[in-house]
Amino acid sequence: QVQLVESGGGLVQAGGSLRLSCAASGRTRSSYAMAWFRQAPGKGREFVAAINWNTHSTYYADSVKGRFTISRDNAKNTVYLQMNSLKPEDTAVYYCAAGRGGTSVSAYDYWGQGTQVTVSS
Repeated sequence: QVQLVESGGGLVQAGGSLRLSCAASGRTRSSYAMAWFRQAPGKGREFVAAINWNTHSTYYADSVKGRFTISRDNAKNTVYLQMNSLKPEDTAVYYCAAGRGGTSVSAYDYWGQGTQVTVSS
């Protein structure tokens, strides 16, 4: 089992920044990819960004490309999502996930509890 705990969400004005953290523990494996998804009220869970634990390769949804940056600290087993130039449409619960990789929810086996991000206009 892998446990994922997110932190760093909150309320921010449009144009502001937040950094989310995801601490992984348990039977973590270097072959896992780590990703961030988000879910707004009344909508499905959507892919935001992913990072390959070994190769440092990163992937982003078009809606966040150029504004969000995913990174990881192997020594701390922690993944980060730096979010800049936030928009009201970024408001959602953000989830950290670990799994095979890619943009599909079904490719990820482990999920955190989520952290709320609210962007006011």
